[in-house]
Amino acid sequence: MRRDFESVDDSIRLIDQVASAAARRVPLRIRGGDSKVSLGRPVEGEALDTRGHRGVVSYDPTELVITVRAGTPVAELNAVLDDAGQMLPCEPPEFAGQATVGGAVASGLSGPRRPWVGAVRDFVLGCRLITSEGKYVRFGGEVMKNVAGYDLSRLMAGSFGCLGVIAEVSFKVLPKPRAQYSLCHAMSAAEALDRIVEWRRAGLPVTGACHLNDALYLRLEGGTASVQSAAQRIGGTGIDPSFWTDLREQRLRFFSDPACLWRLSLPNGANLAAVPGEAALDWGGAQRWLKSNAPAAQIRHLAESAGGHATCFTPAAGVEPFHPLPAPLLRFHKQLKQKLDPHGILNPGRMYAEL
Repeated sequence: MRRDFESVDDSIRLIDQVASAAARRVPLRIRGGDSKVSLGRPVEGEALDTRGHRGVVSYDPTELVITVRAGTPVAELNAVLDDAGQMLPCEPPEFAGQATVGGAVASGLSGPRRPWVGAVRDFVLGCRLITSEGKYVRFGGEVMKNVAGYDLSRLMAGSFGCLGVIAEVSFKVLPKPRAQYSLCHAMSAAEALDRIVEWRRAGLPVTGACHLNDALYLRLEGGTASVQSAAQRIGGTGIDPSFWTDLREQRLRFFSDPACLWRLSLPNGANLAAVPGEAALDWGGAQRWLKSNAPAAQIRHLAESAGGHATCFTPAAGVEPFHPLPAPLLRFHKQLKQKLDPHGILNPGRMYAEL
């Protein structure tokens, strides 16, 4: 069991700063490593820096649960788990060591393994929050089955700090796979989508599927025998597994294109041949990275027509980063914001101007 209480004084600092801001009605810009500062609308406010509130609170590998403070770098969390032969399966990006645990949960960004194991929110067991009134509260816990009613801790995933300051998170973790093999197969995007469906129905141990530059990249993970059997059935050419790290960290050459970066969330088999620009199909086709300078309205219309939505990761002037919400859903979001942050001091406007 690991316990580290170095950051007690810093937790008090964060609580006091939020309470002071609430009393003064001063907006707060919640920040960790600022690795995702370009994702979302700019926030004007007093900086609340969580990076000093870091470290492992508790970790027992036999229980498959780790609790860490929000300012802990994701790279540090991964190193602790790796030493025990375990991992956080949803693969949140490290972004050159700057990404923090709080930011990983607040943004909800998951890596290539997400369709096969789950998203960040699926591995959040509980969390400690600082409310907009400066209260230190806990939701969830440190066991797999502990939630009765609505799980507010998972609501923090993808909330971008608009509902509460994440101070501490308990994650469910898993053992690392015994075997892994990565390969590349030349084929069109349409053929790749069909083959992925075929292999999924066959139960092959695929945990990564990305189509880029007329080639399908696959990652196989699991028992040694099942990985070897799947590799023989699929064929192709073996590649360096660092491809998946470079994809997760947006270091592939594709991402260096100066055009705007869009992420389209779509049904797996959606046909978007008409989308202007260069695309990389991740998550077996459910996540499409797009490099394009086409008008935002055109990209979002195409995504919506296919049953999905589009997020701009490098928002230009006049481009809202997040897909506009339908009126009923926006009304719900505003009610939730009002309930949890009645004075509107936590990352105001980060997701939408109305929030």
